[in-house]
Amino acid sequence: MSHCIFFTFRFIPRARLNPLAGRFRPTGRTFNTPVLKLHCVFTTISTICSFYAPWCTLCKQLDPVWHQIGSELKSLGSPVNVGKSDATSNTGQCFNSCSGFRLKKGVKYNYSGPRTKEGILDFADRVGGPLVRSLSSPQLFQHAMSHHDILFVYVGATSQLKGNYTSAAEELIVHTYFFSAARDVLPKTVSLPSLPAVVVFKDRTFFTYNEERDGDLKLWINRERFPNYSKIDSYTLYAMGESGNTCTPGYKSLVEKVAADHRETYSRNFYFGFMEGSDYVNGLVMCDVIVPSFIVVNLSNDGYFIPTSAVETERHLLDFLDGVLDGSIQCQGGNGGLQRVRRLIYDVKVTLTAPLLGCFLVGFPITVIAVLCYLSCKFRPTLVDNDDEGVALLAPSLQRRKKLKHKKSE
Repeated sequence: MSHCIFFTFRFIPRARLNPLAGRFRPTGRTFNTPVLKLHCVFTTISTICSFYAPWCTLCKQLDPVWHQIGSELKSLGSPVNVGKSDATSNTGQCFNSCSGFRLKKGVKYNYSGPRTKEGILDFADRVGGPLVRSLSSPQLFQHAMSHHDILFVYVGATSQLKGNYTSAAEELIVHTYFFSAARDVLPKTVSLPSLPAVVVFKDRTFFTYNEERDGDLKLWINRERFPNYSKIDSYTLYAMGESGNTCTPGYKSLVEKVAADHRETYSRNFYFGFMEGSDYVNGLVMCDVIVPSFIVVNLSNDGYFIPTSAVETERHLLDFLDGVLDGSIQCQGGNGGLQRVRRLIYDVKVTLTAPLLGCFLVGFPITVIAVLCYLSCKFRPTLVDNDDEGVALLAPSLQRRKKLKHKKSE
């Protein structure tokens, strides 16, 4: 195990068979410390635990951040406890991937966000509270709007839609918050065609879920939890890939305009955004891409689409996106066997062209071979000398034997 593993346990129905079942079993720490050292015995209260290996460098780097998280949650009076456990000695409760989990009634959630204090605190806040949080007043609604870029709100009384909304929250709580409110809590400018309803507030506007148009509620929430247009990084790409849409990084102003004006047409199939730097795209395309440029990435198979001609106007971009959807523009790349070999060769080539790393990778084997040759050449004469000395020592005895044989013969 070479990476830290995060787990969040909530309402575990049964602890390990142990006299202390239902309570923490700390070792070397007291309950007054922000981070408890555990023996993988969990309780019925919420616990987020870091499984680490004593020899793991990344684990050591995370350790001070983990203690900061424990101190802050304790100072805020959070119901979430923070613990750590040595994964090398408590292998029974550990997994083989670098992930975060929240367990409730046997359901497992992956935490794929950044390993930062802010990201983990936000994760702990989401999983430590109720699945659906009630907004009982306009003031609470405004407070939630000011603290969240994207806000999902169920409006109305108990219904089948609310049951579906709660079911979606059970699975997607690791990614976003879920709220409920009465109709009079929302601003009067929010017009709803009917009740009950599910509304998402983002990008300074709101959108209402329509089952006939948007399909499954959980899939709709999974798509709408991203802004219409945003900065894309490695964690965002991973999350977008889980939702099943393709990603379109490119010219900022033009793509942002298309994302806003043609949302109804393309939001079900595309995410729009921009990337700073071209390292990811260069590695995907396996060549140096001219910046700025347009590219559509299929995150499910590492395929990509590149315009066949220059994209200078909104019409050009719309034609390009339509070509991706109708198949007239061919998908390149992918994750097939031949493509993986090509990508491996490209990665080796890029690595060797890096001045410092290339010199090390080439120079180190040559140095080792040279040292071995030198040592073999140095010790070979010594062995020969030893052989000569052995022959010289044996020579007198052979001469005496010859003399004895000569006397006997006489």
